Amino acid sequence: MALDFNDPDLEFSDLVYAYQSWVMAVINDEKLDGEETLLTDEIADDALNAMRFLPGEVTSAIETSLARVYDVDADELASLLFPEG
Repeated sequence: MALDFNDPDLEFSDLVYAYQSWVMAVINDEKLDGEETLLTDEIADDALNAMRFLPGEVTSAIETSLARVYDVDADELASLLFPEG
C-alpha cells in the first residue's frame, strides 16, 4: 500500500509504520537470511518520504529498538539503511 502524503486522514502512526516496515525489511533481507525478500521499491519510497515528516528522535528510536530486537549492531544497521555512496 503506497502512502498518499496528500491524504488529510494520514496519521502519525502511518508514518511510523512505513518507516518501521522499511527497517524490518532491510534487517530481514540483509541480516536474517530470510528466504523471501521483503524490501520493495514501494516500501523504500514510503519510508524515505515518511522520514521527511518524522522527527529524528522517532526514526532513531525505531532503528535502535529494532536493532535490539533482531540483535543487530546499531552502527551496522545504520550502514545498511544509509550506505555511503
